[in-house]
Amino acid sequence: MKKKVLSIVLFSLWCCLGTAQPRQTFSFNAEWRYHIGDLPGAEQANFDDTAWRNTTLPRAWNEDEAFAKPIHEHSTAIVWYRKKFSVPKDVPSDKVFLEFEGVRMGAEFYVNGKLVGRHENGVMAVGLDISDVVLRSGENTIAVRTDNSWTYREKVSNSTFQWNDKNFNANYGGIPKNVWIHFTGKLYQTLPLYSNLGTTGTYVYAKKIDVAGKRLELHVESEIRNETDEAKDGTFLVDVRDMSGRQVRSFAVPFSIEAGGRKILSAQSPLTGVNFWNWGYGYLYTVTSTLRVSGADVDVVHTKTGFRKTAFKQGMVFLNDQVLMMKGYAQRTSNEWPAVGLSVPPWLSDFSNRMMVESNANLVRWMHVTPWRQDVESCDRVGLLQMLPAGDAEKDVEGRRWEQRKELMRDAIIYYRNSPSVLFYESGNESISEEHMAEMKAIRDRFDPHGGRAIGSREMLDSKLAEYGGEMLYINKSAKHPMIATEYMRDEGLRKYWDEFTYPFHREGEGPPYKGNDASDYNRNQDQHALEAVRRWWEYWKVRPGTGRRVSSGGVNIIFSDSNTHYRGKENYRRSGEVDAMRIPKDAYFAHQVMWDGWVDADPKGLHIVGHWNYNDGLQKDVYVISGGERVELFVNGRSQGFGQRSYQFLFTFPQVLFEKGEIVARSYNAEGELLNEKKMQTTGEPYQLKLKAVHGENGIFADGNDMVLVEVEVQDKEGRRCPTATNMVDFAWEGPMDWRGGIAQGPNNYILAESLPVEGGVNRVLLRTQYGRGGHVVVRAQANGLLGDSLSFGVSPVDDKSGLFIKHAAAGLPSNMQRGEGINKRPLQWTRRSLLIAGARAGANEHRASASFDDNELSDWVNDGRRSTAWIEYTLEKVSDIDEIDVKLNNFRSRAYPLQIFIDDKLVFDGETETTLGYYTITVPRTRGRRVKVQLKDSSYVAAENLHAEIGGKKLDDGVARDDANARGTLSIIEIDIHSRLHPKEE
Repeated sequence: MKKKVLSIVLFSLWCCLGTAQPRQTFSFNAEWRYHIGDLPGAEQANFDDTAWRNTTLPRAWNEDEAFAKPIHEHSTAIVWYRKKFSVPKDVPSDKVFLEFEGVRMGAEFYVNGKLVGRHENGVMAVGLDISDVVLRSGENTIAVRTDNSWTYREKVSNSTFQWNDKNFNANYGGIPKNVWIHFTGKLYQTLPLYSNLGTTGTYVYAKKIDVAGKRLELHVESEIRNETDEAKDGTFLVDVRDMSGRQVRSFAVPFSIEAGGRKILSAQSPLTGVNFWNWGYGYLYTVTSTLRVSGADVDVVHTKTGFRKTAFKQGMVFLNDQVLMMKGYAQRTSNEWPAVGLSVPPWLSDFSNRMMVESNANLVRWMHVTPWRQDVESCDRVGLLQMLPAGDAEKDVEGRRWEQRKELMRDAIIYYRNSPSVLFYESGNESISEEHMAEMKAIRDRFDPHGGRAIGSREMLDSKLAEYGGEMLYINKSAKHPMIATEYMRDEGLRKYWDEFTYPFHREGEGPPYKGNDASDYNRNQDQHALEAVRRWWEYWKVRPGTGRRVSSGGVNIIFSDSNTHYRGKENYRRSGEVDAMRIPKDAYFAHQVMWDGWVDADPKGLHIVGHWNYNDGLQKDVYVISGGERVELFVNGRSQGFGQRSYQFLFTFPQVLFEKGEIVARSYNAEGELLNEKKMQTTGEPYQLKLKAVHGENGIFADGNDMVLVEVEVQDKEGRRCPTATNMVDFAWEGPMDWRGGIAQGPNNYILAESLPVEGGVNRVLLRTQYGRGGHVVVRAQANGLLGDSLSFGVSPVDDKSGLFIKHAAAGLPSNMQRGEGINKRPLQWTRRSLLIAGARAGANEHRASASFDDNELSDWVNDGRRSTAWIEYTLEKVSDIDEIDVKLNNFRSRAYPLQIFIDDKLVFDGETETTLGYYTITVPRTRGRRVKVQLKDSSYVAAENLHAEIGGKKLDDGVARDDANARGTLSIIEIDIHSRLHPKEE
């Protein structure tokens, strides 16, 4: 049962404005002005900025270009920002800190005309101590000079930043993330902002985790500073409250700190009755750490966190003592929306990230650069695991650029180490050297030694230090550290195109070449995009946990939502999302919902009919059904069309079904013929009316200049059903204190910011944004020629302004997603095969290298000398066994086919050809008992699928070990082989 639990708001920053607190934090987002272009003297307090444009943060100054321009055309400029503010009278003001969650790319900060800091990595948060320059009475001015040049160079070193890249790091310039101001006394707990401040904040972690017993040992560490002139003695108190606000533990330890001192306080206590954070179960606690001196609370910090147990071993990921196969998305860190970029309100981050969980994804890999705080905290709430990068492009680097990456990783670890959803730290978007891996591990071990997070990098197939790895597109197996495919399935497809039989009748694959190569894979229709998703995931599912000693730990599909980044298809943005840029699902979204619904194996009840049932009379077409069941039967108006042809485990095809208006029904069954599930699809009537629906944060709509409302428009028939083939143009109008940001559709300028735009597949969405300080009533209307229109209304609540500062209510009280339940004591891992250990091997040539084909290292192989007569290798098992299946990874696995013969104790059990794969080809043989397994090349291998696909820079994609076997017709090269005996259910 799906349910939501509202988090109780415990942070002191949400308290009454009129009451002084030990620490107060306000949003610093309001009432900024900005100017595009460099201006001398703009940092000075008395500079005249009255002609500048007004803005409320977070907001990129070039946000209008999101999805209107391709990424490499995003505008760059020097842009100045200025804001005036006063220090409230009822806050502690001995220490005043500014926290910028991120600027793009470089920025210099001035307060009252004085330089207070510089930040240049364009990704992470930065802290500024402005205590010595801020005026406690009177008006202050902050000025920020930003530069989002693609070629921005670090001032001290003159080095560029590797991740400031025109292909993947969308350039939303200026200050596109939140800004906060913190007021404290001189004895305080530091902020987790290492850049500029050099401080590490609070660290909450657990030891001695007993999942079954629901208990753990809680540790709370907090770095404190005493900037007074005298030593201080006091008490460090810890209060722990669950999601209902109920206190579940409190404990305390004494502390002493010298004048001018800095130290880390530590307290620990057992915690029982623990609700563990889990996939789809965003259970969070509030841990409050307090400094109390002479009976008075002088500083209070609230940390939202969750507790879970992890392990990374035997090629698998364990969460709360259970094996979890990684299933999810490699999502662009910008996670952007049309005409807005990344700067969305917190509830909209939850909306998008929760959709990933609702597609049954458990992992998001943010690509190339560290995500912003809002997305990280969102994943905590929705129960979505994260793979967190530092910053990279596509390769290991040296010198200053490597140091920049290490510094970014350090800052990210310190900032996010209390987030339970962060499970992986990614050191590179390509393999890195063992020396560099050791340096990254040292950073993790210094700043997050107890967080239960693995650190690794893309690839790292033969690393002895990485705690996880995995190639970009291919299948890797391991018996050691988990292998997770980091971005599989690049295929692109527009939501607008259902299939070749539906207007606008887009021919599958039609589009211009990409870099001179056929680009059909990047111009798909929805139906084929969904089918390809099934075919790709099937290769990972085949070698999932439970299928032997060496397994794949899963993979992440690139990408979740269409993105304003590098593209290969016809449009000017990337359309490989399972949802479009407005988060409207494509059919591939529902395909994953079926295949991924489970910790490892899919729920057999999963069922989805691909496409729609609105065609012209007399049409015959293939009907596709995706199911977790063993058999699927299709009915048209009550008449059975028989059982589907099963392929790729989850796909059931019904060839050339005759269309008839009415209803189609798909029914799935288990192996015993018992009904599992039923799904229906009906022919809808003609478009008749529009229907509007408003989506917004459950905690309200606030006039903070960043909050938004997502309005969905649907074309319906008279029965209120969505018309799936409708493409009507819809004209919008609105009244009230909101700004139009609109949506996206295929057409002029992608209809960015247009107030009239078409529905696609019968539906579209638009965004409206609140205006700072202007509450009130809003009405939205929609009209379309020949259809009944619709309207809706809602109210916008004002915010409490305090001298240019305010409380960001839109970020408070957001509900956690608890839809999957606590997920403890699920069915244990089902083992389907037992790997048979190899004792040794002999070969026709290069016998000294034979062991390289079973060494659990996919960067090495055994290869003969190129002659057909020596193209064989024979493996001897440790003992006589029943043999059923052989997984083999052959060189050039994605392009070449190999005619093979396999003998068991000299008996021929297989005579056939391999097929091209993303890694492993599985050969099934009649169960044969024996000890010796011989693999022999029967005839010359040949190119079965041309390897035309290239990386962004033009380099061809990998196809096995780095060796040219193109002309070696008698070559047999085996990268890895696994020999298995299938297990019957009673043997599991």
